[in-house]
Amino acid sequence: MIKRVFDFIISFISLLFIFPILFLISIIIKISSPGPVFYKQTRVGENNKDFKIFKFRTMHLNADKKGLLTIGGRDPRVTTIGYYLRKSKLDELPQLINVVKGDMSFVGPRPEVRQYVNLYSETQKKVLNVKPGITDLASIEFRNENEILSEQEDPNQYYIDYIMPKKLEINLKYITQRSLIKDLDVIIKTFIAILR
Repeated sequence: MIKRVFDFIISFISLLFIFPILFLISIIIKISSPGPVFYKQTRVGENNKDFKIFKFRTMHLNADKKGLLTIGGRDPRVTTIGYYLRKSKLDELPQLINVVKGDMSFVGPRPEVRQYVNLYSETQKKVLNVKPGITDLASIEFRNENEILSEQEDPNQYYIDYIMPKKLEINLKYITQRSLIKDLDVIIKTFIAILR
């Protein structure tokens, strides 16, 4: 309950505070490439239930039909402004809406698409017992995931065989130790990682 109250208050205040930035980014996205401002994708949340995650659109229309993973620093499906939004993590800001709605938390295992969740073992599915988050320790550990995947002969299989299990291992450890103090620590580490 404390975590939910913290999430709601901070995300609501944050949305009000950064509204001018969100508005400016929305205008830039709209005039720089055809398509909607937001990209909504179905992800798997708490209790294995699907929900729509909000992000600023960083790819050309229908780009996700060519693969779910973004590969390399200059994936041709990514728009020019999208490259900078992704690099700065500003594309994730609309997920504050998901936090206000109660779909997500500030800190928690990053929500995955159903295609990959279907590959989880019974133990790995325990990450679905908590709300997914905007950030987690696994995201910090694999902040250069796109570059790692760009070096692989089969990026999708490498993600399934190595990156996904490692992320789940990190998140399974997190959910056994989670607390408000731990979450604040993860948020601080996330900002430090972004500023590097």
